[in-house]
Amino acid sequence: MIGLKNICFRYGSENSQNTGELKNINLTVGNGELVLISGPSGCGKTTVLRLINGLIPRFYRGILKGDVLLDDRSFKKSELYDSARIVGTVFQNPKSQFYNVDTTGELAFACENQGLPEADIYRRIDKTVADLHMEDLMDRNIFHLSDGEKQKIACASVETAGVKIILLDEPSANLDYDATLMLKKLILHWKKEGKTIVVAEHRIAYLWDIMDRLIIMKEGETVKEIKAGEKDILRETDLEKLGLRTRFMESPTQINMPSVKPDDRVITLKNFSFAYNGGKGKTLNIQSLKIALNRITAIVGKNGAGKTTFLNCFCGLERSCKGIFEYEGRILNNRERKKLCFMVMQNTGNQLFTESVLDEVLISLPKKTKNRQEEAMNMLRRLDLESLAKRHPQSLSGGQKQRLAIACALATGRKILVLDEPTSGLDYAHMQETAHLLSKIRSMGTTIIVVTHDSELIHACCTRLIRM
Repeated sequence: MIGLKNICFRYGSENSQNTGELKNINLTVGNGELVLISGPSGCGKTTVLRLINGLIPRFYRGILKGDVLLDDRSFKKSELYDSARIVGTVFQNPKSQFYNVDTTGELAFACENQGLPEADIYRRIDKTVADLHMEDLMDRNIFHLSDGEKQKIACASVETAGVKIILLDEPSANLDYDATLMLKKLILHWKKEGKTIVVAEHRIAYLWDIMDRLIIMKEGETVKEIKAGEKDILRETDLEKLGLRTRFMESPTQINMPSVKPDDRVITLKNFSFAYNGGKGKTLNIQSLKIALNRITAIVGKNGAGKTTFLNCFCGLERSCKGIFEYEGRILNNRERKKLCFMVMQNTGNQLFTESVLDEVLISLPKKTKNRQEEAMNMLRRLDLESLAKRHPQSLSGGQKQRLAIACALATGRKILVLDEPTSGLDYAHMQETAHLLSKIRSMGTTIIVVTHDSELIHACCTRLIRM
């Protein structure tokens, strides 16, 4: 059982300007329950998980009041290795929790930390591999796996550790439709084994029919609880009012939308090819492709289909990419494409460099911009980031980082905006705001290309679709 008793928490010290606080949280999760926590980006979902797994206050420092109970025992002052025997966590970006290069070693790692006998470790690994049907993932290089496969390894490592409580933080954020269904099967497997599961998630559709309770948070507080028997009376409009995403799953590849229309002006790619490390087998091999100018084009496909590689080549970031890129009657080389395009990466933390949110936008503005400070604040205001202007970019939530990266893209004024999973960490309201913003940018003459698994985003703003 998990118990959060009268929890109040604030990151940093008493005089810190940091936000991200919890206010009077009281939450009990029974043994074997599957509890889904949802709510706007920055509402405190991840902070709740950090309290349960012990990362607060041992790793993330702050002012903590109240108590954290696991199996009726207080873990507020215990060591991390004590709670690690009970609680396992799968993070939004599974790469951040890997300690080994090979998959088999990763599954063994938690057991080795517990000092288990070698025979027991092998027995646990064999059972996990059989239960999760992942024989084809063993003895592989982790960094050669797709996002969905990495997520499965992260889940398997928690399974092998033999913990009773499993926490998942935005586990479907970067997964395609099929990989999300696979994740659902894993969670059902844990549920049948009697594990206690807490999931912090924006995309609730894949869990809607199997969850026991839905806890909705806002600004550090729990504002509503929906039990399994109450969820079926809710309509889509009710979910929208609560700030939640749809409860229906839809594969983006099944959306009926043209790639181009006869009257579109287009970017033309011919014999566009690329292979990593000079390999003979081509990772990307596009004989001919047209992309509509001044439209929002969604690029969809399974994890590992080559979508991100395509974006890197399109923007001129892969020097060994070959082929013809024709734009407004001109053939552009890599260097020219870099000046034409701005890419918002899937892991936006990799492209945030400064000490404050405001500085991040300032360095993106052209040097000739007048009233730079005012213009940068306008960008932040449009993306609901004005109150965070003095915060360090790496202290933001995943959804806030996404919006900051888009603000930087806007500040550059480039003709083509390319986004890799721009709504992977966004709640319903900010997804809709992003869709509205992209539509507004398109109306200003910008061509937008979006790699996405988000069907809601496609319906909200995309006008063309390409399947890979």
